[in-house]
This record gives sequence, C-alpha cells and structure tokens, in this order.
Amino acid sequence: MAPIENGKDREFVIDDGRIESLGEYLSPDELYRDLITRVEKYHPSDDISMIERAYKIADEAHNGQVRKSGEPYIVHPLNVAIILADLELDKETIVAGILHDVVEDTIFTKEEIAAEFGDEVALLVDGVTKLQHFTMDGAHVTESTPKDKIEVQAENLRKMFLAMAKDIRVIMIKLADRLHNMRTLFHMPPEKQQRIAQETLDIYSPIADRLGISKIKVELDDLSLKYLHPDVYADLTKQIGVRKVERERYIQGIVNEVSAHIFNAGIEATIDGRVKHFFSIYKKMVNQHKTIDQIYDLFAVRIIVKSVRDCYAALGIIHEIYKPIPGRFKDYIAMPKPNMYQSLHTTLIGSSGQPFEIQIRTYEMHKAAEYGIAAHWKYKENSDGKTPDNQEEEKLAWLRQILEWQRDMSDNKEFMEALKSDLDMFSDSVYCFTPTGEVKNLPAGSNPIDFAYAIHSAVGNRMVGARVNGQLVPIDYVINNGDRIEIITSQNSKGPSRDWLSIVKSGQARNKISQWFKQELKEENITRGKELILDYCKSKGINVSNISKPEYKDAVLRKYGFHDWDSVYAAIGHGGVKEGQIVNKLIELYEADHRKNMTDEEILEAVNENAAKIDHRKSGPKSGIIVKGMDDLSVRFSKCCSPVPGDEIVGFVTRGRGISVHRSDCVNLAALSEHDRGRIIEAEWQHEEENKGKYNAEIMVYAADRKGLLADLSKILTENNISISTLNTRINKQGMATMNVSFEIESREALIRLTEKLRSIPNVVDVERTKG
Repeated sequence: MAPIENGKDREFVIDDGRIESLGEYLSPDELYRDLITRVEKYHPSDDISMIERAYKIADEAHNGQVRKSGEPYIVHPLNVAIILADLELDKETIVAGILHDVVEDTIFTKEEIAAEFGDEVALLVDGVTKLQHFTMDGAHVTESTPKDKIEVQAENLRKMFLAMAKDIRVIMIKLADRLHNMRTLFHMPPEKQQRIAQETLDIYSPIADRLGISKIKVELDDLSLKYLHPDVYADLTKQIGVRKVERERYIQGIVNEVSAHIFNAGIEATIDGRVKHFFSIYKKMVNQHKTIDQIYDLFAVRIIVKSVRDCYAALGIIHEIYKPIPGRFKDYIAMPKPNMYQSLHTTLIGSSGQPFEIQIRTYEMHKAAEYGIAAHWKYKENSDGKTPDNQEEEKLAWLRQILEWQRDMSDNKEFMEALKSDLDMFSDSVYCFTPTGEVKNLPAGSNPIDFAYAIHSAVGNRMVGARVNGQLVPIDYVINNGDRIEIITSQNSKGPSRDWLSIVKSGQARNKISQWFKQELKEENITRGKELILDYCKSKGINVSNISKPEYKDAVLRKYGFHDWDSVYAAIGHGGVKEGQIVNKLIELYEADHRKNMTDEEILEAVNENAAKIDHRKSGPKSGIIVKGMDDLSVRFSKCCSPVPGDEIVGFVTRGRGISVHRSDCVNLAALSEHDRGRIIEAEWQHEEENKGKYNAEIMVYAADRKGLLADLSKILTENNISISTLNTRINKQGMATMNVSFEIESREALIRLTEKLRSIPNVVDVERTKG
C-alpha cells in the first residue's frame, strides 16, 4: 500500500504489512550523494566541504565495522544525517549526525572533533554520545518495579532532559538515530524488537510529539505498533487494504470535489488525501473501545492555504458541501495544542455515507506541524542552538516543566510517575478558559484543582472553591471542553489538602502540592527522618557511626541527587525515600571498604558448611504470618514463589493442608480458575521484630559465560553469609549462562541488597526473582 503523502516519496513504504527503508540497500557513496542532494535543496550555501570531511572521517573510523544486517556500519550514520536533512537542519547538526557514533565506537576523541569541526559540533556529538547507553528496559513503572531499576531509569531520563536543555539539537539527532534503528529493527531478535519498540513508544515518540516533529513521531508510532502488536498491525493492514482501488478512488473523488469548490471560491490551496496512520487508528480503537468499522475518520483530506482568513473561508465552503458530524469540529488555530500544532479539524459525511476528516491549515502551520522545533534551526548560519524565538519558547515550555520536576523531586519513583503520566501517548486533552479568556490545556479528566495550579502555585495553594460557567461546583468537578473557570481563593486558606493528591490529574498539580507539603513541614520532616534512620539502624543492629563517614554520605548524595544531608532526612521524613534504602546504600559502601578477600578454597568450604547447616523453616503458628487476624492456623510457604518478609502476600486455602502463602505476583495465582480464586484470603507478615528467621528465596541470574563466573557469584553469597540450598546452571549455544539459585535470607530488603551486588559481577546481564 503506497499512501498518498503530499505528492512526495515517503521514507518507507507499507506493503502487505511490511515496513522497509527505501534507502536500505544503497551503498555508502550512493547514500552520501543522496544526502548532499537533499541538503542542497534547502541550504543557501554551496559549501559542503564540512559535510564531505565528516563523511570521510566517519567512513575511515567505522571501517571494518558492520551492522546486524551485514551492511557497512557507515550506512547507519549516513541514514541518520539524511533524516536530519529531511528536517532541513543546519550543517552542524548534519555533521554531528554523521559523527554521532565516532567517539563511542572508534578511537576518535571529542577534542579531535572540536579541532576539525569546531566546538559546536563537538558538543553535539558529546551530548549524543552520553545518551548512547540510555536504556529504559521495560520503561513502564509500576508498584512492583524494583527500586534499583527505577533509580537507573530515572537517572537515564534526567541525563536526557539535561542534554536537551543544553542544546535541543542533541535530542533531534537521537530521534533520527532511533528512527533509523526502528526502520531496520527486523534484523534484531524478537525480544529485543519488543524492548526497543516499547521504549520508543514510551519515551522517544512522546518527545517527538512534544517538540511538534510529526514527521518523525508518526513513523515511530507506526513502527512501534508493528513490533509490539504484530497481529493488530497485520489485521489493520488487511482491513485497510480491503478494496484498495475503491478506497483510493474514493479519496481522489473527495479531493477533486473539494478542489473544484475551493478554487471556484477564488482560494489558492494545495489539497491532498490519505488514509490515517495506523497508530492513530489503533489509539482511537483502544481509547474509544471501538472496532475499526466504528472509527469515523479513517480517511483525511488536507487543505493548505495562504492565510488564517482563507482557513475559515474554506471551512465554510466545506460545511456547505458536506454534512458535518456534531461534536467533531476542533479549532486548533484559536486554541493550539501544547506543542503549538495549529489546524482546523472537522469530520463530515461523504456523498456515499462514508465519514472522513478534513484538516485546514496555512503553509506556515503545515511546516510547523511537520518540523516542529526543528524549524528554528533550518539553514540558520547564526544559530547557537540555545535561543529559540517566542513560538519555539512555547514548544519548550514542556521541557522547562520537566527540568523543574527534576530540580524539585528528590523521589525518583515520584519523578518517573509524573513523567509517565505526562508522556502517555494514549492520553487526551481538554481545553478551558480563564475569566479573561486565556486558553488552558489540561489532561482529560482534570478538575478545578488542576486548573488552579496551571494558573500559578499560589492560586492553587489558596484555593477554597471554584465556579464553572458562573455556577459553584465541587472541587472534583470534571472539566469539559470550553468551560470558563474561576478559582475562589482566600488569604485564610491553610493550604492544599493531602486528599487532593489522589484526585488531581496533571503531574504539574501533583508536583506543586507535594512541594508545598515538603516546604511547609521541612523542619518536622528533617527531625522525623533522623529518627527513622536511627530507629531502623537500632532494629537491625547497625552501628550508625560505622556507616556515617563523610565519603559514604557524599556518595549517597551524588547517587540520589540531594544537595545536602538535611535534604535526605527531609525526603525520608515525608516518605519520598525509604530509610532502609539510604541505610542499605551506606552499608554497601562500608562493606566495600571492609570486604574480606577469600580464596576459592575458602569459598567452596564455606558454601559446603552453610549448605550442611540449612534448617528448613517449619510451618505452623510461629510462621510469622497473620491470616485475617488469626495466628493459630496451619500455615506453610509455597515453594513456587518463595515469599520473604517485605513481600506482598496472600493466603490460599488448600484441601486438607491448611493455608499456603504466596507472593501476590505469583504466576500460579494468576492462572487460578474463577472458582478457585474464591479461596484466596488476606494475609500479612507479623511485625519485623517477630520475623527473625530465615526464608527460602529463589533467583535467576543471567550472564555471558566466562571462566570464574560461578566462583564470583558464590563469593558474594558467602561473604554475605547466605546459605545456598540449590544451584543449577545451564549454558545455551550463544554462550549465555542461566543460573537458578535458591537460598535462605531474612527479608525482601536483604534480597534487594544482594541482587544489587550480584548485578555488579562482570558479565552479569540481569538478576530476577522467580514468580512461580
């Protein structure tokens, strides 16, 4: 299926469900000539010497390197540069695109690039290089996501947004890099395809959307859908492909009919038609719970005119020809989207009864929609990458908000949740007005509290009520499009309620409310944080003076991004960080300073001694479990998921064997029939001081095999006084080792601490608990 797209060739074609890069099979020299042709089309300067030098250096630096496809590696940076040229970016960005892997993968240094191409190019290449190891393995953050993984994800995101703040072109190069990798993703194994596609949909596509670069955003969306939901993608391809000739004839008929009326009215316009992008259709199916047959606007006709006046004149003509569907008109010219997208959208019924959408915009609006923030750097020789004009400032307002969150949020999970909500590709917006007529854009489902904090944090903090369209409403009133909202404030207000945190929809409001509580109660939180640290250490028998050396504290401040130790206490006091998390890190640093060096013979001897000492815990009333308030039941711990204190647990009433205790995420529970689910009952651990025993735990360690790997793993277990019950290892044909280890441990916190240490072993890829 070759879609109609402004009369131009697309970067990829869709045919029978396959997406392939048109430039994939070109030689490096052919790709380079293609790049120069594209640059010369828009750039006013004939001097391409800098791009030519970059190509020669990159070609030489990557000589001998190949991609998964078997092609020379230089093909990738050239394709990245071609994508940047399609955005009509300046030469410095094109050159940085060609060189973006040189520092990372070859012997070239940042200083050598600066000497050859100047500091601007070197800074761009360095910015991209620092993001090369950026990964969001399973970018979804849930209650069950391990804290250490959240820390890594949050740190990666903080690096990305700081790089964007220094020079937004860094992320444009990264987006182009990701787009070409997505185009060639079919060379990767399926599990890697899924991970990269999810990461793209969670992070890169929303960033392209926020920066208004629809040219990249829509392709990333469609490619992500292809690999994340191949069955859905194939089905969409098949259904949209039905009666292909009829559909194209139908679209062209509408284009011809609209063109005739528009031109007869004396309006100059460019008019084309297309089938909507697959992800756009899929998103509507998911959000509206509809099948493809129930989606109104599968087809879209775009009318591009010279002026805003012509936009509204064309709209009047269109509504005379076709019958508009009520509630399906959106004026994004008067009320632009947050990324400053502007257009008129109206859905109509065609003469055959088939619904279709018409979008009307000016040429300037169209260019802004296609290129977004990239339009600011189009062939501007004097750009420094840091001085956007007023319109670009609007697009960067989103980035400023993220940077504000980074500064204010000490809790990484809170930061990740705010970001996840903000970047949600399936979320919708609602538009409303201040009493003076200013438009505010909020997440769908927002209430007057969200609106108040969108005005200013002082308005939200003093809010006592709200009027919508002149009528008093409760503070949890759900805002509708077009509502006129007035916030009632009072100097006597005692500030926001903690209950507001559970009803606001926007990350901005949630962050500002949290900040108020942190600031208002800072001294109290510092005192409480100190007490929690001391109580925790006392309960665990930890000597506070041993772990309180300045160098240990400095390392904790750097890891978690705190300014001083009072900030750590305050974060613990208000619940942003757990005291155990901080203490365990201090213990880890102390133990690294006092690690005992053991010989391999001592390791094996200790392992055998520990194994011989294992005293499996007994079931019964002293199991440390309370089942619905009763502690005199026969309780045993399931072997499938091996719960330990700190895990969320449930009980399962067995037939004649008492209560079986499982972790709440045990896969065997998920597989229960509806009838058997009725036998699940509430269970919880007794107080920590009553759970002094040890409990069986089972983990899987994944690593690239090497000599001494098993000895290193055993060494860490032995140094931490871990009794090994069983240890099984298997190695596949690709040299990847999978080790199944079961042992005894006292709590979930100790288990998390142990897995962090195991992950530090060279060649270890991941460590995870078994779920049954």
